Amino acid sequence: MSGSGASAKTSRLSLSGSQRFAAALGCIFCASLLAVAAWLTPSVYGHGTHTQLGLPSCPWPQTVGGPCPTCGMTTAFALAADGRLVDSFLVQPFGCILAVLTACGFWASLHIAATGSVAGRIYGKLLLPRVVWTMAGLAVASWAYKWATWQS
Repeated sequence: MSGSGASAKTSRLSLSGSQRFAAALGCIFCASLLAVAAWLTPSVYGHGTHTQLGLPSCPWPQTVGGPCPTCGMTTAFALAADGRLVDSFLVQPFGCILAVLTACGFWASLHIAATGSVAGRIYGKLLLPRVVWTMAGLAVASWAYKWATWQS
C-alpha cells in the first residue's frame, strides 16, 4: 500500500510525457522566434524590420499618419536578440518585454522538457486576469510611447 502512495506523490512531482513534449514544442517555438530575430538586421528607423521577412510595409503610417499597435515589435526583438536591450526598450518597450519573456520561456521550457519539472504548472497559474490585463495595459502604453516618439 505504501508503494502506491509514493507513486501518486511522485506523479505529482513530475510531468507526463505529453506535457514534457508540449514543453519541448514551446522551447522550439521560443528558440525559433529568437533565432529569426537574431538573423534580422534591426531597422535604424525603429520600425520596418519585418519587411526583411518578405512581409509588406505597414500601411498605418500612410493611412493614419502614425504607428500601428505592433509598430517596432520586430525591430525590438531583433535588437534584444543581439543583446541590445536598452536600444530594444527605446524602440518599443513592450516588444523588449516580450523578447525577454520569450528568452525566459525558452529556458523554462527547456528545463521542463528535460527534467519533467512541475514548474510549468506554476507558470500556468501566472495567467491570471490581473496579469493579462497588466500586459494589455503595457501594450497600450507602449503604443502611446511609440506615437510620442514617432518619426516617419
